[in-house]
Amino acid sequence: MERKKPYLFLLSLLFFLAVQGTSGARRPTGSGSNPTTLNNAYIALQAWKSAIKDDPKGILNSWVGSNVCDYKGVFCAESGSTTIVAGIDLNQGNLEGILVKELSLLKDISLLHLNTNRFSGTIPNTLKDLFALTELDLSNNQFSGSFPLVTLQIPNLLYLDLRFNLFSGPIPDLVFNKNLDAILLNNNNFDGQIPQSLPNSPASVINLANNNLTGDIPFSFGYSSPGLKEILFLNNQLTGCIPQGIGLWSDLQVFDASFNSLMGHLPDSVSCLEDIEVLNVAHNKLSGELPDLVCELKSLMNLSVSYNFFSGFSQECAKLYGRNVVFDFALNCIPGREMQRPEPECDMVPGGSLSCLRIPSLKDLSCGALLKSLNSSRT
Repeated sequence: MERKKPYLFLLSLLFFLAVQGTSGARRPTGSGSNPTTLNNAYIALQAWKSAIKDDPKGILNSWVGSNVCDYKGVFCAESGSTTIVAGIDLNQGNLEGILVKELSLLKDISLLHLNTNRFSGTIPNTLKDLFALTELDLSNNQFSGSFPLVTLQIPNLLYLDLRFNLFSGPIPDLVFNKNLDAILLNNNNFDGQIPQSLPNSPASVINLANNNLTGDIPFSFGYSSPGLKEILFLNNQLTGCIPQGIGLWSDLQVFDASFNSLMGHLPDSVSCLEDIEVLNVAHNKLSGELPDLVCELKSLMNLSVSYNFFSGFSQECAKLYGRNVVFDFALNCIPGREMQRPEPECDMVPGGSLSCLRIPSLKDLSCGALLKSLNSSRT
């Protein structure tokens, strides 16, 4: 589950454009503009146009002449007494082509949205010169190669969306050390382990789903900025335990680690996630009893633990249906319940010898004391 977050910097730009009006937002070159700025934009956009091989919607038919503010998908704004190209939005254009190095001439651009096109190849290294860029959306294209490190060299970038491309290889440590508010890397071919730098990220949304990631979720997961609201690990090849530190993300609303090979028990510290709405650990190899405290979470809307090896849950979990919470526990090993695994499958619980860090009596441990307890266990 993923929800688009309202980014204040984007809303500010869109508000400006709305106030100006569609025609007013596109300013012709004149006495109130900087010819050099718009001339550079003209050079960049014409170079890019020449690298686009197919334009089935005729978007680029308007990209004629030196008045770039009249180009479809190009948005201009006033910066002091200067007219600048502030944003490019070619979402759902179905354009086929590549990105060109001349795009670095768009020095004032703050957003570049190119999702749902057929752009391919790699990302030009010159994009690191886009000092004003805060939003980069390259999702749903055909870009390939290793992780585009140049995106991490864009100084003021806050929103990075590389979803639904053909990128491969490891995810670099640096991505979680950058001041990014959204990191969307799902539906690529990234492999290797999740970087240990994951807890360093200040992001509110992290999506690593539908890749080929292996190994454990970093043990220090949770020892970071509490501002994370959504994190998705689903459909990778992750193993090991769900770290106890998950309970430290007090603002977390969505946690999805389904379709992996995680083992051990669901950490009791999940009960500290007071804002959690979606908790999905289905299609793993988790075992033990589902903790009462997890089922008592007040914000819970969807709890899926199906296709695991859980051996039971309490009356508190049975009450979830009365709260209109979606609760899926099919194909576990819960006696007396319908749609469970055949008994022979339950005789050999995967990961029975796996040792996961656990706090045995969280009922007597306030969530406020959790950090102290977990920090003590690390030393």
